[in-house]
Amino acid sequence: MLVKVFGSAVFGVEATTITVEVNIDKGIGYHLVGLPDNAIKESSYRIAAALKNNGYSLPGKKITINMAPADLRKEGSAYDLTLAVGILVASGQIKSEETDRYIIMGELSLDGGLQPIKGALPIAIKAKEEGFKGFFLPKQNAKEAAIVSDLDVYGIENVQEIIDFFEGNGTLEPTIFNTREAFNRALHFPEFDFSDVKGQESIKRCMEIAAAGGHNIILIGPPGSGKTMLAKRLPSILPPMTIREALETTKIHSVAGKLKETGLMHQRPFRSPHHTISNVALVGGGSYPQPGEISMAHNGVLFLDELPEFKRDVLEVMRQPLEDREVTISRAKFTITYPSSFMLVASMNPSPGGYFNDPDAPVSSSPNEMQRYLSKISGPLLDRIDIHIEVTPVPFEKLSDERRSENSHDIRERVTRAREIQSLRFAENQTVNYNAQMNTKQIREYCKLDEQSLQLLKKAMERLNLSARAYDRILKVSRTIADLDSSENVLSNHIAEAIQYRSLDRESWLG
Repeated sequence: MLVKVFGSAVFGVEATTITVEVNIDKGIGYHLVGLPDNAIKESSYRIAAALKNNGYSLPGKKITINMAPADLRKEGSAYDLTLAVGILVASGQIKSEETDRYIIMGELSLDGGLQPIKGALPIAIKAKEEGFKGFFLPKQNAKEAAIVSDLDVYGIENVQEIIDFFEGNGTLEPTIFNTREAFNRALHFPEFDFSDVKGQESIKRCMEIAAAGGHNIILIGPPGSGKTMLAKRLPSILPPMTIREALETTKIHSVAGKLKETGLMHQRPFRSPHHTISNVALVGGGSYPQPGEISMAHNGVLFLDELPEFKRDVLEVMRQPLEDREVTISRAKFTITYPSSFMLVASMNPSPGGYFNDPDAPVSSSPNEMQRYLSKISGPLLDRIDIHIEVTPVPFEKLSDERRSENSHDIRERVTRAREIQSLRFAENQTVNYNAQMNTKQIREYCKLDEQSLQLLKKAMERLNLSARAYDRILKVSRTIADLDSSENVLSNHIAEAIQYRSLDRESWLG
């Protein structure tokens, strides 16, 4: 008897429906074809044990299973349940004509229990697009799949539950997940708040500007000055994610298997990889490509602490994703694209010893040592970082002050208003959402300067020895400052503030 059941394969962040054809005929043998990997080839042992321990059996006949399309490589153990149901229907142990209306995925334990799978959300989205009635998967993944409306999502714990469902004996209910309610409930409870930070008012202002315009930022300061503390609080002042952004972000984390029963992601991601990370782990890839840290930070923040300690080749592979906001991984037989629109926040000491031009410092470094240390970061990478700011240690008077600083909620309201202005400005452009993404043509259009501002910028570039690459960055940042002030035009005071945020472009910075 020949039957068809359906599973799904995930490539990048998109799913492809897999048709599993099971044919049982006279003879002996178990033949699995259609480019399965070793994990799928081993499934026969798990399926046999799981069925036997639940009162069913693997028929002692010739079983031929084809996974179509046959030229597409299938990976992982998530097809166990698909194959098991196909075998049970083909052998007459399940009598149902409904099995081909559902996507069925799950890894079987030997007792028939189910282990979680990766990519449940993109699979559910594809199932809805192709008109399937429902989706059977492990209970641990049910919430993320239930985000998709108009699709019956059944989270099950044991193979017996799906057998009972198709036999008409079970009372299995679809999982309900109220996306909007869960999304709104989690908006105003950031784990870290700017009110915890003592002093550093100028740096907080700088972080607010970076958040408002989506600008990449680098913090330069000695140990203990608060660089990491400030960076960790940046997501709390970013505008709340839209439903579309939340779905995009959830889909990537679903593919990577990092959701852990949370359903829809509510908070913007904050990723902070160690400086020993490899370039594949950072941008994604591998023999079976997976999203890297820059994709896991999509719509959020990627924090690189002690930037010069990262290997130079690791930093260089970020240059293209920073510009294009996506990363493309090419192999001989396929190409995968992962989105990677993130804010880069980096921190570094100004010298190997950690202190800069401080005669009382416990460790001092010569100008040559400092130059060698800073040269680990290439010019093209710095060219993609809009804001450079020096962070100084907080004096005792500020640390001991009992008054609470401005909280993240109030800062975020100003940031959100500035982002709304930018959304209206770029409403007709699908590739630009905020000021940091502007190209040269848009900078010329939206950052027009009056004569006073133009002369100020010219004088600053000459006196402070600012490099030519700083010109566009200053204009972008000044446009964001103007948006925070609700100013239609970029004024001289906006230019003056933006000029302060290009420390590493000054030729005299090393003293």
